[in-house]
Amino acid sequence: MAMERRDLTVPHAGLRFHVIEWGPADARPVVMLHGIRGFAETFAGVADALQPEFRVIAYDQRGRGETDWDPQRNYYTDTYVGDLLAIADALGLARFDLLGHSMGGINAIVFAALHPERLRRLIIEDAGPGAFEASPGAARIRREMTGTPASFADWEAASLFMRNLRPTVTEEARQQRLRSMLKPVPGGGFTWRYDHAGITATRLDPDPARLVDLRPHVGALTCPTLVVRGGRSDYLQPEKVEAMRALNPALTDAVIPDAGHYVHDDQPAAFNRVVRDFLL
Repeated sequence: MAMERRDLTVPHAGLRFHVIEWGPADARPVVMLHGIRGFAETFAGVADALQPEFRVIAYDQRGRGETDWDPQRNYYTDTYVGDLLAIADALGLARFDLLGHSMGGINAIVFAALHPERLRRLIIEDAGPGAFEASPGAARIRREMTGTPASFADWEAASLFMRNLRPTVTEEARQQRLRSMLKPVPGGGFTWRYDHAGITATRLDPDPARLVDLRPHVGALTCPTLVVRGGRSDYLQPEKVEAMRALNPALTDAVIPDAGHYVHDDQPAAFNRVVRDFLL
């Protein structure tokens, strides 16, 4: 039987947020937050693996996918956390599980520290203190954002770019990314469905006053928390996970072998199994 899916629009702060729900509406809710250039649809496979016990909720964070772009380029952690709180309230989620990947993991950590009464369990996928600021993966992401073209002449050009960018994931996963991230240009070709210029500018030249120190937030986590790291991730190295455990000894961690930073894309079956086991 096909997995039940619902597409919703939630208004907040003058923007329209595209929300996807999978699974029974009365099941246990788990919210999933994508990375800096991600999209809600990236969690469809995880959602399928969590059926029928979970109502999986993911949304295109501001500036991405079918959610409105922010004309003020307000792409910072405090704003993303406020978005999550507003969407959870709009959906009537008094308490829920939360999973965040990369940038979404940063947002999830801060939300969990600030709103412990709202969370049952927390999963952090390849994110943690220091990874965003000073890791080979962070440098790679900055290079990728600088070198990403604004548009493509045709779909094959976009596919070639994505194959070079994500050589370790399956072609199916790459094509899913392109379908979610690109839109046609009048007259031919394709351009990004996310605010490439605004998000790139905020990542490469951020307001220092808006940057967040994750260390006190990690130390403040009180809900059961699992850190999932890709075994060959260039973003969250083993020593960074050890530092997180030193800040909060109650954290547990898991390593997915032969997975990079995009753990749920690189090794979906293993990732889904770890997520399901932890949530159940």
